[in-house]
Amino acid sequence: MNILIVEDNKELAIEVKDFLSDGGYVCKIANTCNEALDEIGGNDYDAMLLDLGLPDGDGFDVLKAVRKTKSKIAVIVITARGELDDRIDGLHLGADDYLTKPFALTELSARLFAVIRRMHGYTLNDLIIHGFSLQLQDYKVSYDGTPINLTKKEFDIFQYLVLNKNRVITRLQLTEHIWGDILEINSDSNFIDVHVRNLRKKLDKHTTIDWFETVRNVGYRINA
Repeated sequence: MNILIVEDNKELAIEVKDFLSDGGYVCKIANTCNEALDEIGGNDYDAMLLDLGLPDGDGFDVLKAVRKTKSKIAVIVITARGELDDRIDGLHLGADDYLTKPFALTELSARLFAVIRRMHGYTLNDLIIHGFSLQLQDYKVSYDGTPINLTKKEFDIFQYLVLNKNRVITRLQLTEHIWGDILEINSDSNFIDVHVRNLRKKLDKHTTIDWFETVRNVGYRINA
């Protein structure tokens, strides 16, 4: 998933980014309120890790602005301000979780995973669809117990489409969420189609793929 880390402590921000990137997330850092708002306004993020004490304002102002226009993005407030009133204010403003500094990176990862899972309406660590089981934390896929060997990119594409089942996901959205900053990639190339075609070949060995739809000139949709 695509994560925005809003943190003015650059050393901590890089540490969090490196840790989450190793776990399969695509991460971008913003060090100020204005940078965060610019990123949110121009990109589609799944979650935001939001520090409150920013050099050009209060993180709560970012949260207020985000909730006016980007209500579906998951927000975890991360701050040294652990007072009860601050926590209550954050939750009332629309934060999905609240983590007090100092924190363990493993706890942050677990909370982020839980928030994103709830955001998509899942309560278990596995996604089940049409006989396929996706183990989100282990990056494994099976069909009726038979393992399927997918590449990392194939798994990411399959996971993202399943999490957004019944929605058309454009090639541009896949580019941004799976490969990161769309400005660094030629989104007109056919590399997405190649990965999807390879993925469908592997799935087709186990069942028909009538539910895996190509929407011409737009993108893809998994119907459930």
